[in-house]
Amino acid sequence: MARPARRTIRALGAMSGTSLDGVDAAVVVTDGTTIETFGATAYRPYTDAERAVLRAGLGAWPDDPRAAAAAEVVETAHAEVLATMIARDPGIEVVGFHGQTLAHDPRGRGTHQAGDGAVLAEALDRTVVWDFRSADVRLGGEGAPLAPVFHWACARGMGTDAPLAFLNLGGVGNLTFIDPRPADPQDAGALLAFDTGPANAPLDDLVQARLGLPRDDGGALAAAGTPDDGIIAAFLSHPYFARRPPKSLDRDAFPDLSRAVATLSDADAAATLAAAAAAAVARGLDLCPGPPRRLMVTGGGRRNPTLMAMIADLSGLPVAPVEAAGLDGDMLEAQAFAYLAVRVMHGLPTSFPGTTGVPTPIAGGQISRAGNRAGVRRR
Repeated sequence: MARPARRTIRALGAMSGTSLDGVDAAVVVTDGTTIETFGATAYRPYTDAERAVLRAGLGAWPDDPRAAAAAEVVETAHAEVLATMIARDPGIEVVGFHGQTLAHDPRGRGTHQAGDGAVLAEALDRTVVWDFRSADVRLGGEGAPLAPVFHWACARGMGTDAPLAFLNLGGVGNLTFIDPRPADPQDAGALLAFDTGPANAPLDDLVQARLGLPRDDGGALAAAGTPDDGIIAAFLSHPYFARRPPKSLDRDAFPDLSRAVATLSDADAAATLAAAAAAAVARGLDLCPGPPRRLMVTGGGRRNPTLMAMIADLSGLPVAPVEAAGLDGDMLEAQAFAYLAVRVMHGLPTSFPGTTGVPTPIAGGQISRAGNRAGVRRR
């Protein structure tokens, strides 16, 4: 039986990741299954003062005053960049708003993304889909990662018929294993996704604390150092790596790793943190149903050639930035939340047993419409 046709919607997605660098925004035209086209993109960096507020809010839950301060920063920054994009493209109908993850404890207190979609709906005079993770967590899922169904759509659009994997190297690394042959992401074997381990966050925090720099540009510092094999072996002994996926992590889930490199030189510490991130990816690939044909890398880590070379060496796979497939690695997550917003509007699942461990596919997220601050919760 043919699936019913769904209306194509022009959607605007926004993402503020664990690297705390700024807000990515991107337009996607889609019916929630097939990507018709990608549209304009924009980036609004956080100021140093804003970033300090967000860093102070890491680990805060909604009842913490630090969370309210962080939410104000998130809402203000998003409203600025999204309003500009809507003014340039009035055909945008819906906004997918992820917010800023401050705390993620799916087996405990839940998950918390700062920022109120109802506030943005009023500011932008557009429908806003937000709070994508909470329903998944309430039903027993990990609440992350959420981009896999978008990765599946990208793989289908690429026309490939061989299994491949998307690796997002943000603050935390996450892996999506895709078999593009099934016609629906709910089909058995189509998707497997999980967080691999820390990626950029420990390295960014190290160079910020020691050198006052936001990142290890070009991986130059890590390239000049020597990884400490003992620290990496201890890191890999963490029980997380033996857990079967789906599974997810908080940005600061491995504090022992950062403490372990405290006595190393700047270069050796950076090299050790990069090698640990690469080793975590290799362990993650071992949990996939089979080796993917290639590894497509998105997120800021793809610009670190030292880290990319370490991953290629440990995995034995062709490793390339997603730009090699005609995608935009800077905007892939923002595009994902535009795509997810349309899926929620159409009542399509956004997370699956194979991606978050939720017992059944669900369409998570709240829908807030301009003039209706209460919003509508989708389950």
